[in-house]
Amino acid sequence: MTKIRMNPKVDFYFSNAKKWQSEFEQLRMIVLDCQLIEELKWGCPCYMLGKSNVVLIHGFKEYCALLFFKGALLKDNNCILVQQSKNVQAGRQIRFSNVKQIVKMKTVLKAYIHEAIEVEKAGLKVDIKKNKELVFPEEFQNILDKNPSLKIAFSALTPGRQRAYNLYFSAPKQSKTRASRVEKCIQQILKGKGLND
Repeated sequence: MTKIRMNPKVDFYFSNAKKWQSEFEQLRMIVLDCQLIEELKWGCPCYMLGKSNVVLIHGFKEYCALLFFKGALLKDNNCILVQQSKNVQAGRQIRFSNVKQIVKMKTVLKAYIHEAIEVEKAGLKVDIKKNKELVFPEEFQNILDKNPSLKIAFSALTPGRQRAYNLYFSAPKQSKTRASRVEKCIQQILKGKGLND
């Protein structure tokens, strides 16, 4: 059996974790035992097969998780994969709130990781559905209808930037919050910039 290889560049992530330290250590050992290459990507430990991302370890306030990049293609016989939001098409998480859950699920986790590796080896791809047409919240649509230069500027943005704005504008439940977000972004859109530019 191949020796487990920890990447020293990733050590600092685990040693500096303020929360989930013992959970991260358990997850790291489980993933490395599956013979994946350990790298640091997006500030998180990422495990790869060749140059392909397979699984990532990350932590949040309420939970830590294993993120499977092509989790939508896994069978999920144990019904433990979570779709982070309705907009995430490929990735799926397995979430944990304590180290005992991870230890108890070690065999299951390895099975999911090995399945993810087989998906990668087979060259399978997630069929990403393209959003045909954005449906804008009423607050944004009204301003677009009244402001032709804003409509032209918004249309000139890349589809990804348009989607980001639309998600941002649509997220709040209250109309006044949606309207406030739209107002704050008008100048940014007119300058041809995306939400996070």
